[in-house]
Amino acid sequence: MADTDTTRCFYCREDMGGKRFVRNEGRAVCIRCHSEFCASSCVACRKPIAVDSKELSHKGRSWHESCFRCASCYKPLAKEPFNTKDQRILCGKCNSTEDAPRCHGCYKAITAGTESVEYKGNSWHNECFTCYQCKSPIGSQSFLTKGSDVYCTPCHEKKFAKQCVACKQPITSAGITYKEEPWHSHCFVCSACSKTLAGTSFYPHEGKNFCLGCFKSSVAQKCAGCQNPITGLGKAVNVVKYDGCSWHDFCFTCKRCSIGLADKSFVPQGKDVLCADCANK
Repeated sequence: MADTDTTRCFYCREDMGGKRFVRNEGRAVCIRCHSEFCASSCVACRKPIAVDSKELSHKGRSWHESCFRCASCYKPLAKEPFNTKDQRILCGKCNSTEDAPRCHGCYKAITAGTESVEYKGNSWHNECFTCYQCKSPIGSQSFLTKGSDVYCTPCHEKKFAKQCVACKQPITSAGITYKEEPWHSHCFVCSACSKTLAGTSFYPHEGKNFCLGCFKSSVAQKCAGCQNPITGLGKAVNVVKYDGCSWHDFCFTCKRCSIGLADKSFVPQGKDVLCADCANK
């Protein structure tokens, strides 16, 4: 501590008569020499800690009071609790972030109590885990990936899902393919009655699809013999066309003897047809 005894400085031999000096290991030292030869060196600024400066010490090291700060955020710690790590002085907040996981998005620490997302061994702040396309935070919502990129469900559907030929909207489930084109099941319907055709038999005609009932009533030609629709199903697979009219092959018969004429020669007689035998009688 400083004293005013009359004596000489141990180092410069200056007469201390009436002047302030410091006792160092029992020897009188003037203020100037004390700073130069005896004072502790501040760990932070590397300058001597003068007699009139407040000195803070920790584990054999010394600081000016104003230099005793957090090594990370530089917060003054002279009157605050602190921690040490790898010979660095840290405030409580910065010490807690030192060992905290780093956000894969902003690379800042994810401190305890902060809401975060973990995916494939990486961590994100909730607000940093965003859709690659629209950049909106995904948070706890469901998401889909493409390569290493993360997408919210709407963006993934818009960008990668097949588009329905009918409604032009993404197909995310219950889709079918017809003529190498994708459809929603509920969009693949009869062109006449709008009944869904997915999983049922249907009949294409001039670029449109029809259910059996609508095909019979609205599309199929009527047999000139029985007046029923010619559907091409079952026995009615083959069709005979003659003079602008159509017949089931089994309905195209001789008017007199009813023999089938689908694969035989015949003779027209008015609106009727006859087999060769009946025509010669």
